[in-house]
Amino acid sequence: MTQPDPPRPTRLWRNARLATLATTRTGLGLVGQGAVLVGGEHILYAGPESEMPALRDAGSNIEVIDCEGRWITPGLIDCHTHLVHAGNRAKEFEMRLRGATYEEIARAGGGILSTVRDTRAAQPEELQRQSLRRLDALIAEGVTTLEIKSGYGLDFDTERKMLRVARELAGRRPITIRTTFLGAHALPPEASGDKDAYIDQVTRTMLPALAHEGLIDAVDAFCEDIAFSPEQVSRVFSAATALGLPVKLHADQLSNLNGAALAARYNALSADHLEHADEAGVRAMAAAGTVAVLLPGAFYFLREKNLPPIDLLRRHAVPIALATDCNPGTSPLTSLLLALNMAATEFRLTVDECIAGVTREAARALGIADRTGTLEAGKQADLAIWDIDDPAELVYRIGFNPLFARIWRGR
Repeated sequence: MTQPDPPRPTRLWRNARLATLATTRTGLGLVGQGAVLVGGEHILYAGPESEMPALRDAGSNIEVIDCEGRWITPGLIDCHTHLVHAGNRAKEFEMRLRGATYEEIARAGGGILSTVRDTRAAQPEELQRQSLRRLDALIAEGVTTLEIKSGYGLDFDTERKMLRVARELAGRRPITIRTTFLGAHALPPEASGDKDAYIDQVTRTMLPALAHEGLIDAVDAFCEDIAFSPEQVSRVFSAATALGLPVKLHADQLSNLNGAALAARYNALSADHLEHADEAGVRAMAAAGTVAVLLPGAFYFLREKNLPPIDLLRRHAVPIALATDCNPGTSPLTSLLLALNMAATEFRLTVDECIAGVTREAARALGIADRTGTLEAGKQADLAIWDIDDPAELVYRIGFNPLFARIWRGR
């Protein structure tokens, strides 16, 4: 059987400094005088310009871009967002500043169920319009891949509407979108407090139907006393596994329900938040290859005090990813660059950990590390080109966007 011809070179970025994030190199995989050669949508070569193979037979069809010494990193990846929703919770934020408790806000119609009401009421076109504004803010900072969760519908029709809008956003903008079903996010008001009956609905009706429609890339759940128990989450994960879908988990954010270990038991792609995770949970994640996704925006916005177990994650070599957790209630954040600075200042992550957390490790948290997240031959040509003198500037600066150009799949 004849092998297909390799893709012909189409674009060359030269005279650049590279942070390749390749695991074959140390640290950020830095290259001082580098080049990235692309054929169509994929990288053909990324490394020292002096070692690039000769461009034989390329002719005049190849476009050469002189980067004038700028830095190139992989395109950024926001691996945990709730970007598709209607309305906002600014009034609730204002009430909290005035001293209102969670219960008082809920009695006044606030909390997650206020977002559920707004999202249920929104027509798909309006939901898309509101979501595009948030998406454009992330794209403007070099994001080329994004995860979007459902979970503000809590009924079949609205969960499907959210996932369809998330899929459609990828047709409206040059970006890769991964969709995650988060039906087990909260209990809808019509459930009358019966969590087990609602989980039956999630596992027996919503999940199979939405998976059949091809709307789901992964399945998530919120494991907390205010949400769902480990036993209820296990039912969701067992149903997802039976359908061949990978899982993720909102784990140990507010208390330790052994969510990290639960996620690892199902070989979860990631366990997210983790402020209260213990060493047993971290060890289980390490053994399972589950990525820790840290969310400094929510930590900041909620004025949390309990830090994620950074030293344990390092000691057990658990990969650390970072994300905005963009959502209306606890992290109304649409800047992944700001999340980098928050992770460094709040969690004391290093520059290398921060940048890897929104590229290579974020790709791993989405199960797509074979496609993107590093500058290596065979990967998608997702690049971010920066007007900076050193990669540390991406973490150090606040409220500053040094993006020069964003390349998605070679264009």
